[in-house]
Amino acid sequence: MVDDVVTGPGAAGDPRRPGTGSAPAPTQPLTPPTPLTAPPPHAGPLETARAQLASAVQILGLSDGVAEMLASPRREINVSVPLRRDDGTVQLFRGYRVQHNISRGPGKGGLRYAPSVDLDEVRALAMWMTWKCAVVELPYGGAKGGVTIDPRHYSSAELERVTRRYTSEIMPVIGPERDIMAPDVGTDAQTMAWIMDTYSVNQGYTIPAVVTGKPIDIGGSLGRPTATSRGVVHAARAALADAGTDLREVSAVVQGFGKVGSHAARFLAEAGTRVVAVSDQYGGVRSDDGLDVPALLRHAQATGSVVGFEGGEPLGDTDILTLDADLLVPAAVEGVLDEATARQVKARWVVEGANGPTTAGGDRVLAERGITVVPDILANAGGVVVSYFEWVQANQAYWWTENEIEERLERRMLEAYAAVARTARAEGITLRDAALTIGVRRVAEAHQIRGLYP
Repeated sequence: MVDDVVTGPGAAGDPRRPGTGSAPAPTQPLTPPTPLTAPPPHAGPLETARAQLASAVQILGLSDGVAEMLASPRREINVSVPLRRDDGTVQLFRGYRVQHNISRGPGKGGLRYAPSVDLDEVRALAMWMTWKCAVVELPYGGAKGGVTIDPRHYSSAELERVTRRYTSEIMPVIGPERDIMAPDVGTDAQTMAWIMDTYSVNQGYTIPAVVTGKPIDIGGSLGRPTATSRGVVHAARAALADAGTDLREVSAVVQGFGKVGSHAARFLAEAGTRVVAVSDQYGGVRSDDGLDVPALLRHAQATGSVVGFEGGEPLGDTDILTLDADLLVPAAVEGVLDEATARQVKARWVVEGANGPTTAGGDRVLAERGITVVPDILANAGGVVVSYFEWVQANQAYWWTENEIEERLERRMLEAYAAVARTARAEGITLRDAALTIGVRRVAEAHQIRGLYP
C-alpha cells in the first residue's frame, strides 16, 4: 500500500497519536533527524500510468475510443476542506476523490494525507487501483483520495476535524456499494474509524463496510495491517521460484521502512533472506552480514527512524537503490527508479512494494538489462485483497480467523502471479506488461459486456 513512510498519523515516533499504528508510541517523544534532500525531479505518476496503459492498449489492439475511455476517470471530486486549528485560526486545504473506473464493481482505494497530493497524483493512483483489482480478480473498480496536508504538523484533534470535514464533503459519492476507502500514506486505522463514524452518523446507523483498514474493535479484519507486506513477500517468493531460487539464498534491500517496508523486511528475514540494508525518508542503514531486523524494528519504533541504529553503517536513502544485492524492494514513494537510477541497479529482482516506484523510462532500462520487475499492481496487491476480505466480513457480519485470511491471501497472490507469469512467457513480454494486459483486458471486457448507456 502504497504507502510507506515512518512519519504521519499513527506512525512510529509520532507522539500525538499513540496506539493506532502497528508500532507503539515511544515513552518519550524523540525528534527524528532532518529529512534528506529530495531526489531529483522525475516523470509524474500520471505520465507513468498513462504510458503503461498505452503499452497495454497496443498489445491488446484496443480501439482509440476504448483506450480513451480507459484512460479517463469516470468521476472526480475536488473539495475545499477548512480546518479550525487548535489556536482558533482557520486554514484551508484541498481534498480530492477520483473514481477511475467502476465497471467491475464499486470504487476501491486509499486516502492519502501528504503535502505532495494533487489531482494528477490521485488520478494516477486511482488508475493503478483499477488494474490492480482486476489482476487479482476482485469485484472492484479503482479509486483514490487525498488531502494536501502534512499530518506531522497537526494535532490528533485537528486531523480528526480535517477527516470528518473531508468525509462530509465527498459523502454523496462514497459508500459500501459505491466507493470504499482504506489507509494510505499519512492515514491509518484511526482515520478510517473517523470516516466510518462520520458516514454512519449521517446515515443513522453503523455501516462498517464503508471503509477497510479500520480497528478490529469496530469491524476491522485480522491480518489487514500487514497484508500488503505479506503480499510483497509472496510475490517475491514466486518470482524467485521461477528462476529456481529460494528466499533463503538471496540478499535483499528495502527502501522505505514504514507500513509496508518494515513488515516486508521482517517477513523476508523470517523467511531466511539476508536483509542487508533498509532506509526511510531520513536515511538508511546497512550491514553486509545482514541486519538484525527485530532489533531494527524496535529502534525505529522508539526513535521514529532507522537512522542511528547501532547494528549497521549509515547509508543515504537514495544510495540503497543501487546497492549490490539480489532483491530490491522499493516500498516508499513514486518515481524513484527513473532512467538514470535504473542503469545503476545491481539487483536481479525488483519487487515493487510502493505504487509507481518505477518510471516508464526506468522500466525500459530494467527490461533491457534483464532485471525482473514484479510490478506494483501485482506485488503490492495484498492490501486490497485483505481489504476485500474485510469488506466481505463486514457485509455478512461473520469474521474469519487470521490463519484463514493468510491462507486465502497467499492463494490469491500466487494464483495471480502464476497467471501473469504465464502471459509473460506466452507473449514474450515483461511481467509488468503482462499484468497490465490482464488487468486492462478484464476491465475492457466488463465495458463491452455491460454496453453503453444510453
